[in-house]
Amino acid sequence: MKLFLKGERCHSEKCAIERRNFVPGQHGKDRKAKLVGYGLQLREKQKVRRIYGVLERQFRNTFEKAAGMKGITGENLLGNLERRLDSVLYRMGLATSRAQARQVVRHGHILVNGKKVNIPSFVVKPGEEISVRESSKNNSAILAARDATAHAPSPSWMDVDREGLKGRINSIPRRDEFTQIPINEQLIVELYSK
Repeated sequence: MKLFLKGERCHSEKCAIERRNFVPGQHGKDRKAKLVGYGLQLREKQKVRRIYGVLERQFRNTFEKAAGMKGITGENLLGNLERRLDSVLYRMGLATSRAQARQVVRHGHILVNGKKVNIPSFVVKPGEEISVRESSKNNSAILAARDATAHAPSPSWMDVDREGLKGRINSIPRRDEFTQIPINEQLIVELYSK
């Protein structure tokens, strides 16, 4: 399944899934794996982990926080992953992939409410403003990403000023607002509740 992990490359004919959509190895084209039960649940969890670029322990901690919140655990999990600073930057269009957004944050180019934040897993709360530092507004990678993602609409749960390189979170994202890839979060909840 195409997870759009490589930014602009995934929108071109150079995408690995477009070129070679089978598992590696001599018998890759012939192998037909039928997944049921645990295999389906594990595949879904791994897919979400790779989409958001999160390690297993981070994912497990995020799940446990989501389980402790009021509401539906699966929706809380995806909402928390979506509000991570690297994911918010990706949604704002200041990076072409979550990996690039993570790098932009780690290099100290981002301010949250006027304070420098260099932790990609920082969870942004409603009402907080995310902006690019004044000294980083001419950064070629950020400007190129902004121009490359100009066609993409901004999410309804945030206000984005692409020219000013800033945005504000209005509310916690709802389940139907933030995914372009089909995710069945109920399988993840079932996997962790064993």
